[in-house]
Amino acid sequence: MSALAALGWVAAGLCGGLAAMLQARLVRHVALVADAGHELRGPLCAARLGLHTLADDDRAAALDLELRRAALALDDLAAACQGRRAGEHAQLVDVGALLDEATEAWRPLARAFGAELAVEPLRGRALVHADPVRLAQACGNLVANAVEHGASPVRVRGRVLAGRVRVEVHDAGPGLPGPVRELIVSSGRDHPFASGSPWRRRDVPGAPRGRGLAIAAGIAERHGGRLAAGPSAAGACVVLELPCADGSPSAVP
Repeated sequence: MSALAALGWVAAGLCGGLAAMLQARLVRHVALVADAGHELRGPLCAARLGLHTLADDDRAAALDLELRRAALALDDLAAACQGRRAGEHAQLVDVGALLDEATEAWRPLARAFGAELAVEPLRGRALVHADPVRLAQACGNLVANAVEHGASPVRVRGRVLAGRVRVEVHDAGPGLPGPVRELIVSSGRDHPFASGSPWRRRDVPGAPRGRGLAIAAGIAERHGGRLAAGPSAAGACVVLELPCADGSPSAVP
């Protein structure tokens, strides 16, 4: 092989590697922008619906939380230009209080889809180290998926078990069409240009339902937790689990 031919092969290899790197970076950028766009839709819709029923401080606090979600999504959208998401600010979060606060924003959304929503008060202490707005994003996505794609009633329950805080979202629909991890991958978060997923939002053509699960799973993982399917006699049960911030309190029945 001549020196010129060898040089050509080296140049071709370098160009191929650069193209692959640029493509991977573009795929990540598109996924991040899609995530941020997804997060704008949910809280802004909930805030708009909630404004029609604003009557007390509880609803005002719920709307404030939803608008903070929207502001964070805008920060994510801006950060996506650099191939990243906005920063997170972990603090001690009382999960029971967060669920109570978010409930008033979830109820109008549930009514808009004709779903009955029941949120069980979390008994006992349930502190986690987390960004409260990110945690509200994750829980809000699980509830939105249940009311939009499951069936009424939708039940949300917080529990503390063996040093872990769990937020369980049940619905009475047909159940999950596959393992949570597969739904996350097929959502397009890892493959933004993938098509043909059988699980799509009814109200936004082409937007995979699994994207909301993927966002919730990413938030859980970044806070040392996980997202998984829970046991359910009928319908779907999705569980967001985080480690307790204050040791291992006794289990709450």
